[in-house]
Amino acid sequence: MTARLAHPGPPKRNEVSPVALRLPQPARPHLMSQPEGLLQIHTAAHRGSFSGVLSQALRAAGLGSRVLVSQLLKGGVNQGVEGSQVLCGRLRWLRPATSLCLEASADQLGEDPGQAKAIGQAVRDVWSHSRAQLLEERVDLLVLDELGLAIALGYLPLEEVIGTLERRPPHLDVIVTGPSIPPPLMAMADQVTELRRVL
Repeated sequence: MTARLAHPGPPKRNEVSPVALRLPQPARPHLMSQPEGLLQIHTAAHRGSFSGVLSQALRAAGLGSRVLVSQLLKGGVNQGVEGSQVLCGRLRWLRPATSLCLEASADQLGEDPGQAKAIGQAVRDVWSHSRAQLLEERVDLLVLDELGLAIALGYLPLEEVIGTLERRPPHLDVIVTGPSIPPPLMAMADQVTELRRVL
């Protein structure tokens, strides 16, 4: 007796073929969201909150970010905007064009009104350049050293500083350092770090 295999024939309705292939669906495009920039404040009762921020700025520049460090009251080298130094290829370091490190308002610096005017202008030049770099998105990280003290000593108007920081591009990081941070500026911050001197 010879066994014969019967042909199963076409699959019946509602019967799934055992060899059905399911092709993967094309992935939907996914838009990467841009990281949100932070306004950070590093403050201390004494002048000394800058060194930690500088190491952060150097690290950011080393990783490819465009960084501007503006020390608003640190003169001493008569540098100015045109003489700013470049480190790591992507970090610019800017100080006012004055031979003095400023701890007093311009009108308390001496008897020469011309010198006081020039010093005030040197600080404003650093701020104007920094402000333009911020608003024109030419940097990824902007460090404004002793910004609060520059406001307290009358070199910069608080309203202009607040207005500028409110208009900063959303992805751009700004770090403000130094003592005497005005309360409206403190209220804008995403992060506040206070350094305390423990005796």
